[in-house]
Amino acid sequence: MPKNSKVVKRELDDEVIESVKDLLSNEDSADDAFKKSELIVDVQEEKDIDVEEESEVEDERPAWNSKLQYILAQVGFSVGLGNVWRFPYLCQKNGGGAYLLPYLILLLVIGIPLFFLELSVGQRIRRGSIGVWNYISPKLGGIGFASCVVCFFVALYYNVIIGWSLFYFSQSFQQPLPWDQCPLVKNASHTFVEPECEKSSATTYYWYREALNISSSISESGGLNWKMTVCLLAAWVVVCLAMIKGIQSSGKIMYFSSLFPYVVLICFLIRALLLNGSVDGIRHMFTPKKFEGDHKTFENGRH
Repeated sequence: MPKNSKVVKRELDDEVIESVKDLLSNEDSADDAFKKSELIVDVQEEKDIDVEEESEVEDERPAWNSKLQYILAQVGFSVGLGNVWRFPYLCQKNGGGAYLLPYLILLLVIGIPLFFLELSVGQRIRRGSIGVWNYISPKLGGIGFASCVVCFFVALYYNVIIGWSLFYFSQSFQQPLPWDQCPLVKNASHTFVEPECEKSSATTYYWYREALNISSSISESGGLNWKMTVCLLAAWVVVCLAMIKGIQSSGKIMYFSSLFPYVVLICFLIRALLLNGSVDGIRHMFTPKKFEGDHKTFENGRH
């Protein structure tokens, strides 16, 4: 009996040792699982932090100070020289009121939907031209680069026109205006009007000979037009000052650059209405002629 009790005791001790080993192994596996879960949680938290940082970076993108600045900016980008100069010319060329029909159709069907589509994409994605197309699809990133190139070339010739405007603005502080009359040529015997100006007009002569200072033929390059060069440089300086702080500075410029042209247009309208035959011109514009509906009218309407 004592011997058997010793055997039983030894067997019980072995069972206790094995159970302790099992508990220790289970505890180690539980610790490993807990550590792995901690690692997964840490990685997930790091990912969440990265996403939050990216969203914060996107939220830090400069924004307009007010809705009015945003609206004025869109008006300034939408209404350009083509609306002021080209539209009246195309309207007169294509039959007056008959031209307004295809123009309004294309404006409602194509122009306004594309305009609001561009605004909605920009407000939703909140990136630049290149970033927007890369966000939509990396394969479409070239469209963003192409649009930037187009804007670059548009800015080049737009600023040339601004340089012309600055030149005429500086020359307008004279009485009489230098393009009001043809210049006089003096020689030893008598004084006479410039023959080239007499054959055309005073404004045309001043534009080609004084403002542009064109050469007599295309084979002659001529010299540097210093007057226009200075005016063009001044125009670029104004643009740089307006864009030096991004939309924070350009937004304030919009109050002037988007509203002042309409003040000038109103002055032009009042002046035009006071001219002889102004009523006939308005009647010609709003009176529909025979509408032939050819493709050239719709082609001109897209401009």
